[in-house]
Amino acid sequence: MRPKLRWSKTNLLFGGLACWGLLLVSCISVERTVVAPPHIAGAQYVGSKTCAQCHGDMTEHFGGATHARLALADPKVGDTGCEACHGPGSVHAESGGGAGTIVNPGKSPETCFQCHLDKRGQMSLPHAHPVLAGQVSCVDCHDVHQGNAVRGGGAALAARTETCLRCHTEQAGPYVYEHAAIRDEGCTACHDPHGTVNDKMLVARDANLCLRCHLADLAPGFNLGGYHSGGAHASAIGSRLSEGACWSAGCHEDIHGSNVHASFRP
Repeated sequence: MRPKLRWSKTNLLFGGLACWGLLLVSCISVERTVVAPPHIAGAQYVGSKTCAQCHGDMTEHFGGATHARLALADPKVGDTGCEACHGPGSVHAESGGGAGTIVNPGKSPETCFQCHLDKRGQMSLPHAHPVLAGQVSCVDCHDVHQGNAVRGGGAALAARTETCLRCHTEQAGPYVYEHAAIRDEGCTACHDPHGTVNDKMLVARDANLCLRCHLADLAPGFNLGGYHSGGAHASAIGSRLSEGACWSAGCHEDIHGSNVHASFRP
């Protein structure tokens, strides 16, 4: 007679760990990003070729875009890269592009947050662009249909700055004395556009922000605060720096650039 199989707590524990291990291996071995595509009631996938019939301007360069890596494998319809973000397109195509028949990520960031969950968290921080409030959309800054999704064209760092300056025109210049950080790295050298805990979406607080680049200016005798005791940048109470940050203590106030002073003083 075959003995009865009895599951002990140990067997259940190791069996559960084995199943979890198989699931983990299957997840990390996937080469392409796995997403849950948007749902549209009654719609079926039609493939990107159908989308291209009307939206050729969007699909023309999409093959080289980073977001082209998102695709739903369906042998019946072929490539469904567009529908990974916009949802199944049969109803949209049959209605001749009727309103409300396709998902438009420009109207809601939730489509983007399917993959970019970390950005949703950042945009919930105290200082962020008002994307969650619907006043700004992801596609205002990102063009997902070509290149690396940064508006302005190409992968040049300057393109990122140009994207910011479309709205922040007062920082555009040109300046006689331009801030090298903006010229070399762009606005993101100091700001994280997706959100931070710091005012103005700065990546660090107060003088710590400036010291990320200006540590080379330090000399022997500087204290832990990074400023020479008794000097113009003294960290002791009563100094200019104690009254605010480098750009708000009456010294380097024109931090984006200046036409009158190389140290960005007003």
